[in-house]
Amino acid sequence: MSIIQDLINFILHIDEHLIGIIDTFGLWSYALLFLIVFIETGVVIFPFLPGDSLLFASSALAAMGAFNIVFLIILFFAAAVIGDTVNYHIGKKIGTSIPENSWLGKLINKEKMNKAEDFFNKHGGKTIIIARFMPFIRTFIPFVAGASRMNYRYFIINNIIGAALWVLICTILGYLFGNIPIIKENFSTVILIIIFLSILPAIITYLRNRLKNN
Repeated sequence: MSIIQDLINFILHIDEHLIGIIDTFGLWSYALLFLIVFIETGVVIFPFLPGDSLLFASSALAAMGAFNIVFLIILFFAAAVIGDTVNYHIGKKIGTSIPENSWLGKLINKEKMNKAEDFFNKHGGKTIIIARFMPFIRTFIPFVAGASRMNYRYFIINNIIGAALWVLICTILGYLFGNIPIIKENFSTVILIIIFLSILPAIITYLRNRLKNN
């Protein structure tokens, strides 16, 4: 439970923790930021790491001179593209061989993979791009894409487009608005709003499906 509490505390007060990271690691902070985004997008068992909030907060600090915003954008873009690419290849290699009685097999079983493959054949590109803005889901989508044998060229094009949009939107918003006094004074609330807006599409989709089934 303490790990979950620590993680929640880190996300809600990510600006303060980033300042501590900078004080401790200096230039190596860039490598740590790269690693966090890479793992969050590239390793299917770590969907809970901060993504949108990390980009926003680090860009807000960049406006104060703590980071170089151009370097941050390049770093986050590379981490996002490489992470999704690794996740895709992991899914392609082991996706169909996951034991159905394992927790991951229950989450992404053969039937779901077949349905995902049909979905990707129709909406693959759109799914890869939209998923970038949805916590948790963005970690699983490239894995499922690989397991479903989505065409790699099609995947990588949309991977790059989605990563570029995600990184640019989050970093530019953080850089321009993160240091406005009212936002700085209510940063935890802002982070919660960002998280809510990120999962809103999933909530809407879930409610629509429930209404259709009723």
